[in-house]
Amino acid sequence: MKIGGIDRRSIGLVTTTFPAVCHWQVKVKPSSSLRVLLKPYDYYCLNQSAAMKSPLEESDVGISCYISPLPGFRGILKQRYSDFVVNEVDLNGNVVHLTSLEAPLEVKQTSEEHQLNGNHDSEIESFRALAGDSDANSLKEFIDKATATSDGATSILLSSTSDKLHRTAMHNFFKEKLNFLVTDTVDGPEPSSKCIRVRLNSGASSKKRKGRGDNTPYYDSRGSDHWPDHLGKFLRFHLCKENKDTQEALGLIGKMLGIQPRSFGFSGTKDKRAVTTQQVTVFKQRANRLASLNNRLIGIKVGDFCYVNEGLVLGQLHGNRFTITLRGVVADSEDTVKAAADALGKHGFINYFGMQRFGTGSVPTHLIGAKLLRGEWKEADDIRRIREYYKESEDIDGTLRQLPRFLVAEKAILQCLKKSPGNYLQAMKAVPRTLRMMYVHSYQSYLWNHAASMRVQKYGTEQVVLGDLVYCNEESCNEVDDSEFEGLGCNDSSEINHLDEVDAHASEGNCTSVKVVNSEDLASGRYTYTDVVLPLPGSRVIYPQNDIEQCYQDLANKDGVSLTESMHNVKEFSLTSMTGAYRRVFGKAKDFEWELIKYKDVSIPLTRTDLDIVTKANKTHNEEAVLQGEQLALKLSFTLAASCYATMAIRELLKTSTSVAFHKALNQ
Repeated sequence: MKIGGIDRRSIGLVTTTFPAVCHWQVKVKPSSSLRVLLKPYDYYCLNQSAAMKSPLEESDVGISCYISPLPGFRGILKQRYSDFVVNEVDLNGNVVHLTSLEAPLEVKQTSEEHQLNGNHDSEIESFRALAGDSDANSLKEFIDKATATSDGATSILLSSTSDKLHRTAMHNFFKEKLNFLVTDTVDGPEPSSKCIRVRLNSGASSKKRKGRGDNTPYYDSRGSDHWPDHLGKFLRFHLCKENKDTQEALGLIGKMLGIQPRSFGFSGTKDKRAVTTQQVTVFKQRANRLASLNNRLIGIKVGDFCYVNEGLVLGQLHGNRFTITLRGVVADSEDTVKAAADALGKHGFINYFGMQRFGTGSVPTHLIGAKLLRGEWKEADDIRRIREYYKESEDIDGTLRQLPRFLVAEKAILQCLKKSPGNYLQAMKAVPRTLRMMYVHSYQSYLWNHAASMRVQKYGTEQVVLGDLVYCNEESCNEVDDSEFEGLGCNDSSEINHLDEVDAHASEGNCTSVKVVNSEDLASGRYTYTDVVLPLPGSRVIYPQNDIEQCYQDLANKDGVSLTESMHNVKEFSLTSMTGAYRRVFGKAKDFEWELIKYKDVSIPLTRTDLDIVTKANKTHNEEAVLQGEQLALKLSFTLAASCYATMAIRELLKTSTSVAFHKALNQ
């Protein structure tokens, strides 16, 4: 194998594994002399790998405790992507499934939609009052000819005018009164005048690109965007995908439809290495257009269409239903596995923010967040993946050409620095807001995880103690608006890979009132350990009135971050400008089920997914081969709130790391 024309055997002795985007391994010795022999992104990969610190450990981000004292066991998470199935749970508590790929029949409501062969005398007279006798007579003649024969004129031009407001009124008239006709605006005989052109609405787009060399008139889109009144302006559908993240799947669908990604709305970003089903909305698209894509889409299916009046936004979900199969289970005995599964269902798990929250890059997202909170713009901009190549080459254009699309933050920073060298704050603000705010939220999650571990270490997992914070519904409770955390479902793969759930900073329902537990509360027994919450720092949260408050302060002080004062004048990177939120310390799965399965072939599917069912694939897997196998799998099904990480539930069960690298090693 050669890199830049050099045989790999002559490069060096330091073993480096390249990022997944490169898809190969090679022995290299990064050096400035090598730079001239490699493409910029190849060298960027070498430097990234050589500069990588030790992989981020769970203890580094405060994940260190368990609820159950029972021993864990070995199990492989996501050996196949079909071993991790996620079905969204909507706001009404319904589990979202893909059940049909067919578009519904759309019945035209003739009572509301004008037909060409109808009587339009009253509309013509109304138009006469708006446009005058000449245009009204021309319009009547055009309609009469179109009704009598299909060989008449394809369009007519109305009188020219320079009055834009009047033209707008004319366009609106046709949309409301004569919507079997469509209009657009063309240049008039005078330099400043315009004419309205009227034609029949053929039901299909007649817009042609200029410069095609044909004689077909060019129609712009104005006046032709008629949408039936009886249909909601948003098409809601169920998206089922495998081994693709949500943005990737919708980007592909949007490209096939010829629409921008922003036309879609969804409640939460779903994991890539999984089979997931979720609701999506798209603005003013017909169901039959999307249904027709199913024959061309690979690993993606859309269906269960209906029209609605409102589009989805991030955070509009109750939670997710998981079906997770752990393969290659090895334990002292099956009883060990059974006891651990029962304990998870009964007692739950510590509701940590999972490792996905802190990124997979060489610089964890919470460390960048701390720099932003301190106002260290240059250091925050120097994300290591940029720095290593850019420092050597000082070639912004070369770096931008070679960086892959998923490195959104790095590309935005470099593009801004190219325009404004040295303006590091502006460069950071060039990163999309949801992504740059992820860094600060990641730091809040880092503090929360450490505080949760301290709470468990000092006070255990079975009781409420004096000074704890609990959710309540009393008038004396402290309330906080945590809406700022909604809509953070950004899954930029440069920072967060394998995101299992909608962003866990989303609101936990409407329960945002908390109180400090006093001696009377302890005596009454009205609160249990499941009610205990801890704050995500902000200006409107209160802290526990026990030792846990000091944990926040000590950790922030160590990082040079203030929880109560702004360290600069940039509000979006200051905890004092954020209201904060609360999060339950202990999570518990609902509708928890489990079963042990024996199998002998890793290629045998152990779960039927929505894709299997709707496409009639994997109708019956070989049950005899499964039952007679010697390998053991544990299949779990449960529902979690949108703010909970399924990987943290699995961690409680296995008592092992949930990192992707760890489970890849088990798989190998």
